[in-house]
Amino acid sequence: MKATAVSSAAISNALRYQQMRMQADLVKATKESQTGKVADVGLALGGRTTQAVTFQRDLDRLNGIIDSNSLVAARLTSTQDSLSQLSDVAQDLLTALTSAVSGDSSTSITQTAGATALQQMTGILNTSVNGEYLFAGTNTDVKPIDNFSAAGSPAKAAFDAAFTSYFGFTQSNPAAANITAAQMDGFITTAVEPQFLGSGWQANWSNATDDQITSRISLSETTQTSVSANEQGIRKLAMAAAMVSTLFAGNISQQGQNTIVSRAQKLVGEAIGGIVQAQSEAGLAQKRVSDASDRMKTQVDLFEKHIIDLEGVDPAEAATRVADLTQHIETSFALTARLQQLSLLNYLT
Repeated sequence: MKATAVSSAAISNALRYQQMRMQADLVKATKESQTGKVADVGLALGGRTTQAVTFQRDLDRLNGIIDSNSLVAARLTSTQDSLSQLSDVAQDLLTALTSAVSGDSSTSITQTAGATALQQMTGILNTSVNGEYLFAGTNTDVKPIDNFSAAGSPAKAAFDAAFTSYFGFTQSNPAAANITAAQMDGFITTAVEPQFLGSGWQANWSNATDDQITSRISLSETTQTSVSANEQGIRKLAMAAAMVSTLFAGNISQQGQNTIVSRAQKLVGEAIGGIVQAQSEAGLAQKRVSDASDRMKTQVDLFEKHIIDLEGVDPAEAATRVADLTQHIETSFALTARLQQLSLLNYLT
C-alpha cells in the first residue's frame, strides 16, 4: 500500500482560489439582484447583444426627448400666462380709451393709462424662465424689449424726433394746440407706423428675432415652441400705448387727441386679436408636445419590456444565489482558518 502525502498548504491555496472565484460570482450576483439585469450582457446574450444595445440606445433617445419636452411644456405654459397678462393690459387700455372718447376721463388719466400699459407690456415681454427670455425668439439670452421711458431710450428719441421733423415743433410747444385731425392722422400714418410696424421696431425697440425656437418633440416631429416680441399684435399694442403716453403729455389740440384715441382704439382692438392668435398657436404647440410625450412614453414602456425580456433575471433567484454564495464564502473562510492552524509541531510537543 502506497501512502500519498497531502500538503496543508496545497489545500489552503485551493480554498483560497475557490474563495476568489466565489467572491467574483458574489459581485455579479449582487449586481443582478440590485439591477434585475444580467451583470455581463455580452456574456449572457452573445450574438443578441446588438439587439439589446439598439433597444437601450433608442430608449435613451426617447427619454432624452421626453425630458426636453418637460422643459418645452414649462416654457409654453409661462408663455401662455404672459400672453394672458398682455391681453389684460390691452383690455385695460381699451377701456381707458373708450372712457376718453365718451368724455368720462381727463387727458392726464388717459395719458397715465397709456404709460402704465407701456410699462406693464415691457415687463411682461421681458419675462424670463430658467435664464431664457420667453419673447426673444432665438435670441434667448438677450432682453427682447428696451424700456421706452428710460433715460436715453432710442425709441423715445426716435418718436420725438419724428414729431419735430413732421410738424416743425415739439409736443409741448404751444403751436401743437393748432394741429388738425388730418395732420395728426397723417403724422401717425407716415411717421409713427414705420417705427412700430416697419423697420424702426427692431432698430429702436426690439432685440428679439423673427425666427422662433423650433424644438424636436419626437423622433420625427418638430414644432415652434416660442412667441416673438416682433408679433404684429404686440407691435400694435406698443404703438397705441406709446402714442397715448407721449402725445397726451403735450399741448396737442382736442382734434388731434381725438384722432390719437380713435387710431389707438383700432390698434388695441387689432392687438387683442393678434395676441389671441398667438395664444391659440401656443396652445396648439402645447397639445402637440403633450401628445408626442404620451406616444413616446408608450414606446418607452415597450422598449423597457423588450430589454427586460433580453437582460432580465429572476430577482428571487438572484437573491438566493447571493445568500448561498455568502454562506459558502463564510464556510470557506472558516475552513481556511482551521487549516492554517494545522502544524506538525502541535503533534510533536
